[in-house]
Amino acid sequence: MIRLRSSLVAVMLFALASCAKSDGRTVLTVYSPHGKELLSWAESEFEKANPTIDVQWVDMGAQEVLDRLRAERANPQADVWFGATAEIFDRAAKESLLVAYAPTWKNAVDSAARDPRDRWYGTYLTPEVIAWNTQAIDSASAPRDWDDVLDPKWKGRVVIRDPVASGSMRAIFGAQILRSIRETGKPDAGYEWLRRLDANTKEYVLNPTILYQKLGRQEGAITLYNMPDIATLTQRVGIPVAYAFPKSGTPLLVDGIAIVRGTKHEAEARKYYEFVTTKQAMIEAARKFIRIPARTDIPHDSLPREVARALDEIKPMPMDRAMLAAHLDEWMTYWDSNIRNRGKTK
Repeated sequence: MIRLRSSLVAVMLFALASCAKSDGRTVLTVYSPHGKELLSWAESEFEKANPTIDVQWVDMGAQEVLDRLRAERANPQADVWFGATAEIFDRAAKESLLVAYAPTWKNAVDSAARDPRDRWYGTYLTPEVIAWNTQAIDSASAPRDWDDVLDPKWKGRVVIRDPVASGSMRAIFGAQILRSIRETGKPDAGYEWLRRLDANTKEYVLNPTILYQKLGRQEGAITLYNMPDIATLTQRVGIPVAYAFPKSGTPLLVDGIAIVRGTKHEAEARKYYEFVTTKQAMIEAARKFIRIPARTDIPHDSLPREVARALDEIKPMPMDRAMLAAHLDEWMTYWDSNIRNRGKTK
């Protein structure tokens, strides 16, 4: 079922991309989960500076990007991959899907925020949060930690993004299994946590747009997702939400960028890569889209209050990237086959 869903998405997106017509400019194709607002802004600003290049982006989940690049290995359709967790990029690098490129700012990120062979570099730091509709739930009683979401009083009130396709949700699920392994040496307690979450979950939705709609209509009052998308939700679509950084800690993901192996436009891909990762672009992304820069040379006083709050309040959870790269697909397959929607029958 996982492969079928990914294949159908890839076929539909390929058909849409095939319908796009060039106006004589060089077409640069970007695969990304960053959403239409950020991607449209990056496209517009980049094309102003590079009028001979036509940026065409395809917005999909990070895991969907990886699946699509695998399917297109023999005939790559993308030039740049803008956005995915380090764990997903690590797997893509291991599978030789990425081209080595060292950006001009390569020394401005920590070693944990880059591939040692230059196949991807970190752009943003992305924390995961617990969020709720403030018209449905009083903030004083809202869940403030991961285990709080398992309280039976929230049964049927949780709606979350389908974790099979979402890098953010895979990170949250993986973090709970890693916690179990750290504490007990086995994944069992992590699976039990996911079972209890499933018992409270009303629906796993296919994409972020549907998630926001259901949260706005109070078809679900609580969700788990990444901070930048949640923090800009009221501003973007008028949904009244608040969020909390879990008290016990949260996955703080390194979000990256890479050039796709086999690109027919490597020079243009490098220009886009550099453009969206300049100091000014990082500051603008922080101000407009609440993105936390991975670059360590960005002055903190140039960042907005929401980003400063995140840097002050986040308690990062330990995340074993090597173990995630080796086992996360296995864990997600187990969840999909043995846990998904089983709690609704109880």
